[in-house]
Amino acid sequence: MDFVIQEIRDGDAGPPQAERRPGWLKVRIPSGGNFNRLKGLIDAHKLHTVCEEARCPNMGECWNHGTATFMILGDVCTRSCGFCAVKTGRPEELDGDEPQRVAEAVRIMGLKHAVITSVNRDELYDGGAQIFAETIRRTRELSPGTAIEVLIPDFKGDEFALDIVLDAFPDILNHNMETVPRLYSIVRPQAVYRRSLELLGRAKRRGFRTKTGLMAGIGERPGEVMAVMRDLRAVDCDILTIGQYLRPSKDHLPVDRFVPPEEFAAYKAEGKAMGFKHVESGPLVRSSYHAAEQTDRAGQG
Repeated sequence: MDFVIQEIRDGDAGPPQAERRPGWLKVRIPSGGNFNRLKGLIDAHKLHTVCEEARCPNMGECWNHGTATFMILGDVCTRSCGFCAVKTGRPEELDGDEPQRVAEAVRIMGLKHAVITSVNRDELYDGGAQIFAETIRRTRELSPGTAIEVLIPDFKGDEFALDIVLDAFPDILNHNMETVPRLYSIVRPQAVYRRSLELLGRAKRRGFRTKTGLMAGIGERPGEVMAVMRDLRAVDCDILTIGQYLRPSKDHLPVDRFVPPEEFAAYKAEGKAMGFKHVESGPLVRSSYHAAEQTDRAGQG
């Protein structure tokens, strides 16, 4: 382990590699009775999930366990991140019934932990914060025992929009950093590293449990990942997820390298030593993967 940690501190990401996935990244095609039931439920309620829109490799596992991450504010994003499979364009009008439909789906599924995320809606005065807040409130009314995690956009740094969401009292405030500062111009061209970091800091100062996620294998150097982790601890972020970037299509950024499992394990060990309450780090980890378990473990940390 010491050797791996030393490589993470001092090593270089190395040259780009062909995108033939190694064995540790192979997953089964989604199927199963509960998967089909959940698919039918989501379709019947005319909802979107980030599981489908972002082509998550864990969709089969999560859906067969009766969990999903709901994506509100439509399925068209106003930003053009280089890694994301969600459509970019001009979104349609807001759907005022969407919060109620999400809440009803959470109730029917009997979820212990519901994750609610969204596309970016930069054309809206509040970035869609009011819809986030209403979805939290409706879900809380119908499922008072369900923990609610929101994975929010940066709202262009608007504190008013963030406060709208926080005033609805989600249990977890999640906002993904995604990558290291050097790569923001190509990975998240409409985002600002310090702006995202400050969002997490503001939520923490208001007393919320905070969470963020990073991708590995998109061109970052391991030492840069460690620097981001230190920045996150400086704003007292509680939960960190790190997973392998997988290219959604040939039109997206290429995979720079496939990060081996032992390197993810070293990130986890270093993160725990830094003081994160929980670190979920592995090739197939995504921000919402095992979200309920992450929250439980962070509460014990």
